[in-house]
Amino acid sequence: MSNTFKYRLRSPLGGLAADLTAGHRALDADADADDGFRLQIYRNVWLAPPRGINWRDAAWLSFGLSAHSSDLSSAHPGGLLVEVAELTFPLAHFRPEAAALAMDGWVCMEFDLPDRGFRAAFDGGIGAYRFHWGGYSDPFSDGS
Repeated sequence: MSNTFKYRLRSPLGGLAADLTAGHRALDADADADDGFRLQIYRNVWLAPPRGINWRDAAWLSFGLSAHSSDLSSAHPGGLLVEVAELTFPLAHFRPEAAALAMDGWVCMEFDLPDRGFRAAFDGGIGAYRFHWGGYSDPFSDGS
């Protein structure tokens, strides 16, 4: 069964928006061996992104899921596959980082996991969004 999480942030620029529809299921190593494309996020936690997704959006979805991967791995020792059916957004109100925020929100909603501190805010001083990833590093930063 799939559920949809709607991420929304209003701002003077209009805001950010992304709708993530996904489901999850336990993995059976033998039955799922040829189950289509999926990314290993952590040990026994996998992500099946939607077909035709942009690589940056897939990377940000993976990042949003990875923040919870240790808890998910412990709760699902036989393996867990998160299957994203759809990631939709209005182009005028989207940045790839919103995919991570939508995934984080979906995971927290679906599995009742704690908030990891993923946030976006509009910074009027610079006229742009600032993203905060809790104790995690932006996957596209060079660390400097």
